[in-house]
Amino acid sequence: MSMRPAGDGEIPAETVRVARAAFPKGCLAIRLRDELGVLFRDEQFAGLFPSRGRPAWSPGRLAMVSVLQYAEGMPDRQAASAVRARIDWKYALGMELTDPGFDYSVLSEFRARLIEADAGQQIFDQVLAVAREAGMLKAPGRARTDSTHVLAAIRSLNRLEFVIEALRAALNALAAAAPAWLTEHADAAWFDRYANRSEDYWLPSGKAKRSELAEQTGRDGMRLLAGAHASEAPRWLRELSAVQTLRRAWVQQYMIDGEGEVRWRNPKDCPPGALRLVSPYDTEARASVKRDVKWDGYKIHLTESCDPDTAHLITNVLTSDATVPDIKATDMVHDSLAAKGLLPGEHLLDSGYIDGPRIVTARTRHDVLLTGPVRGNTSTQATGPYGQDAFTVDWDNRTVTCPNDKTSSQWIDAFSSRGTPVIRIQFSQRDCRPCLSRPQCIDSATRLRRQITLRPRAEHEATQQSRRAEKTPEWRDRYAARNGIEGTISQAIRITGLRQCRYRGLAKTRLQHQLTAAAINLIRLDDWATSRPRARTRTSHLAALRPAREYANLPASARR
Repeated sequence: MSMRPAGDGEIPAETVRVARAAFPKGCLAIRLRDELGVLFRDEQFAGLFPSRGRPAWSPGRLAMVSVLQYAEGMPDRQAASAVRARIDWKYALGMELTDPGFDYSVLSEFRARLIEADAGQQIFDQVLAVAREAGMLKAPGRARTDSTHVLAAIRSLNRLEFVIEALRAALNALAAAAPAWLTEHADAAWFDRYANRSEDYWLPSGKAKRSELAEQTGRDGMRLLAGAHASEAPRWLRELSAVQTLRRAWVQQYMIDGEGEVRWRNPKDCPPGALRLVSPYDTEARASVKRDVKWDGYKIHLTESCDPDTAHLITNVLTSDATVPDIKATDMVHDSLAAKGLLPGEHLLDSGYIDGPRIVTARTRHDVLLTGPVRGNTSTQATGPYGQDAFTVDWDNRTVTCPNDKTSSQWIDAFSSRGTPVIRIQFSQRDCRPCLSRPQCIDSATRLRRQITLRPRAEHEATQQSRRAEKTPEWRDRYAARNGIEGTISQAIRITGLRQCRYRGLAKTRLQHQLTAAAINLIRLDDWATSRPRARTRTSHLAALRPAREYANLPASARR
């Protein structure tokens, strides 16, 4: 299928006449075309299509349809119907009123091409580029970032349901691809056990019976895998995606004991969450927990500009599996913003994104000030008169002095369990053992001397400086602006269903998020162009009665 150009980009006169009559005050699609012109041109997507073949619908128009589809929360069928029937969409796309549009399946094919070429980022970046040309976006003085969970387009399964469903998926794939081979190798009981999908309510409730069923499933799956990997079996059987997924699942969930029997693994012996499969239908989704939220799927990090005199636009989208902690996203966000020329001078983040190394890296590599609460030391020795902050560090002489004026005896450069550089400091037993303050200073009755672990100097001093700044009213007032990113996430959830995957797999989910961000940006550009005021934070009736004197003493973040 080759690319079919859309023409010169001019809107047909009859389409203009009818659209102006039908929408005298304009609407989102019409105003976007009037303010920003043609957002996407066919030449930008020429690499997605071969030079020969059946002509395809204009890729520039398909990109615009994909973004408008997300801006209005439509599925593919409704979006294709809107192209065919809605005057405002025909105006935005520069189409004749009599143009019948395309079949809805064209959108799915176009997304597949975008994913194959990783061109979803191109659509998102083009919206930012057009906003820059229109003077609605500049390198932000401040930006803010936050993340939220995204549910995969799968059913949540427990361990027993998962192994049964994994085996059932492999059997169904083999039944479709090699029915004669499966009929010859399948056990007659499999048709009763795995013909219907597993549901926990009909599975046995007792622990012993559930374990017995799990091991029976394990033996059945092992028999199927042995047959598919036998020398006389067609090689392509073992290469089926469902069969490969079954093999991965069995490695994670089962083991072979010394007698050659298939055994159900103890949960503690299963792989960590970053590696463990949660569904045979989406092998990139992962299980994760954040505070009281448990989910199977992915995580999205949104960054937006937040200067008061410009439109608040999403400037970066990062999609990862659910197990990646926020702290690992900080440097990736900055590198991406730097590539676009959109690095902020100040970046507002919550405590999940900030630590000493990130503060130093952001300042030295990108000249960005990270503003946010730094997590405190959680050890039992962290606070009190003998907390770590009460010790004086002499970096030049590589010594530490305790509150009782005793100097450390050892200063060792080492690495933490996570491989990051640290400094381990120990005091002498001769000083610590007879010390009357030892019960308050050392949290273990068996340890004979105090030990302290520090980050390298630059990271340690950056952390201390940040913690001191957190206690000032000026810092709290500046940091209050971070709360606005919650509204952006809420808007994306309400309009586009951000927290629910439309498709399966990380690449498709990433494209969904890129189109979501592009759609939200177009909505906000329209709001800015029409001077639509931003929504104000709701104030409860009780909060409105707060005495004026008490209200004036509150930090900005608490003034609701």
